[in-house]
Amino acid sequence: MGIWIEEDAKILVQGITGKQGTFHATKSAEFGANVVGGVTPGKGGQTADLGVIQVPVWNTMTEAISETDADASVIYVPPRFASAAIIEAADAFKSVKGTGVIVCITEGIPTLDMVKATAHVRGIEGVRLIGPNCPGIITPSETGGAKIGIMPGSIHAKGRIGVVSKSGTLTYEAVAQTMSIDEGQSTCVGIGGDPVNGTGFIDCLSAFEADEQTVAVVMIGEIGGTAEEEAAAWVAENMSKPVVGFVAGMTAPPGKRMGHAGAIISGGKGTASEKVAAMEAAGIRCANDPSEIGAVLLKSLQDAGLR
Repeated sequence: MGIWIEEDAKILVQGITGKQGTFHATKSAEFGANVVGGVTPGKGGQTADLGVIQVPVWNTMTEAISETDADASVIYVPPRFASAAIIEAADAFKSVKGTGVIVCITEGIPTLDMVKATAHVRGIEGVRLIGPNCPGIITPSETGGAKIGIMPGSIHAKGRIGVVSKSGTLTYEAVAQTMSIDEGQSTCVGIGGDPVNGTGFIDCLSAFEADEQTVAVVMIGEIGGTAEEEAAAWVAENMSKPVVGFVAGMTAPPGKRMGHAGAIISGGKGTASEKVAAMEAAGIRCANDPSEIGAVLLKSLQDAGLR
């Protein structure tokens, strides 16, 4: 089952006629995802060629959801238009279906734009935003699954390990590590590393805790902010399933920004060592290196009687 996105979820692509939208929509369709159409203002009535399928293009999200009964939308539009695209999608899902998942891949969105967009989405019950500046979400199946984003589909397989990560590339490494011990994934969520985003660690951990398919979770954090410490406190109080962690940026010097806008240490807060200490105190087993995640996960599964 996985979380938030079913294997056969109907997917719309905002910005489908752009270079990135067409490329990644094609990869999703080739993987077996159920891409049902796209939205580009002013290009409604056209058809987008995704290689294995051709899908219609609409001018607005309201039209697209009304015609397709879509479950999710993925956004590949320039930063200055991304906030408006998020809000349009949220309003359309609310008015047409009452539910929906919005995945924003775009990076470089102005922070104030995201403050406005995330506040808007949080005010709509039943609609969830993942991202921005993230690889997306994937719920694998035996024949493909719902691939909503830029992750390489070929590395995934259906299984029982949930993955949540701030880092795109480390999401892929976490997936590879689950596969190295013959475990697949229930759902993988890249939440992004921006300081303002739609979905956080606790949202994902709570959903994985409630998901019958998921038996354990891999959580990938990074320096900066307090999200990992807050997630650790939540795990200690609420999580019954094993959680394995890794925190990127162990060698980052204080005051140095590392990749993501949110990954900056300031005032002695947000260091990797502090985060690891908080996670381990909460019962989360942490790997010292990404290549050790599989071994730590295996030990956790064995100790829980799951292997």
